[in-house]
Amino acid sequence: MRRGDLVTVAAPGDFGKPRPALVIQSDRFDTVGTVTVLLLSSTLLDAPLIRLTVQPSASNGLRKPSQIMVDKAMSVPRGKVGEPFGRLDDETLLAVSRSLALFLGFA
Repeated sequence: MRRGDLVTVAAPGDFGKPRPALVIQSDRFDTVGTVTVLLLSSTLLDAPLIRLTVQPSASNGLRKPSQIMVDKAMSVPRGKVGEPFGRLDDETLLAVSRSLALFLGFA
């Protein structure tokens, strides 16, 4: 599992059902017991700074247009994370990094 992979997570709490997520954690921390991800949603909102829209493709494995929820970062135990089903393209991953930096006040 690497940064940029799309996986399914069993998210705890209010988010309910297993859902797709983007791995954002650095590959350097692959021995840590948790993985930090951003959840995805197929409910599309007009919030371009914190909801990045991704169209389905063969490489990302998504079945419908979805949004990466930059404001929904969480660390989940590795045992609650499924195998990667796709990968985000480099351009979109860069946009996610920029949005995260803005959202977290690093930019």
